[in-house]
Amino acid sequence: MIKKPNEKIIRYSASVRINHWLMVIFFLFTAISGLGFFFPSLNWLMNILGTPQLARVLHPLLGAVLFVGMFVRYFKHNFIEKQDIVWAKNIGKILKNEEAGDVGQYNLGQKGVFWLAAVCLFLLLVSGIIIWRPYFADYFPIPIIRLALLLHSVAAIGLIMTIIIHVYAAIWVKGSIRAMVEGWVTRAWAKKHHPRWYREIVEREKPRQEKSG
Repeated sequence: MIKKPNEKIIRYSASVRINHWLMVIFFLFTAISGLGFFFPSLNWLMNILGTPQLARVLHPLLGAVLFVGMFVRYFKHNFIEKQDIVWAKNIGKILKNEEAGDVGQYNLGQKGVFWLAAVCLFLLLVSGIIIWRPYFADYFPIPIIRLALLLHSVAAIGLIMTIIIHVYAAIWVKGSIRAMVEGWVTRAWAKKHHPRWYREIVEREKPRQEKSG
């Protein structure tokens, strides 16, 4: 049976999409309330979580859920492979919206975003525990708390910049946002952007086709 280029295939299951958008919501809540904590002129942003008092409770909890939810869900998909190096060496083609290398389900750019976000979230988690009043801050000396505040701020800026890059890349590669909203891509899209992943899909389809035949 000949497959049409515009035929739809599933890229993200419903559970993956729900997890992704929950992480987006948690990120927005923690980022916006965090900006409210950091800048006195933006204190009103803390109301995004109800009240400033409630924000002080929910901000670290949502941040911890964000780290665990993202890392556990996507860790196994983001190991660096040989073909990722080929992809990196052809970055000029990538910037022209051309593809290079035998890319699997995720390319090196997507993996890079994951690891940058994971590192930033880990630093935010560790530094956040140190500065979390009234639970843990009393156990640390003032110099350590000051260093943790600086680290927390730098990691937060790093995470926000990483997410901006992630969003820009999703807009740049037409079809990426639709895949995370509706779950599907066309066969032509999969074959162009993620050829090895597409071949894996085709191989999994063969037993079903043989049974139906």
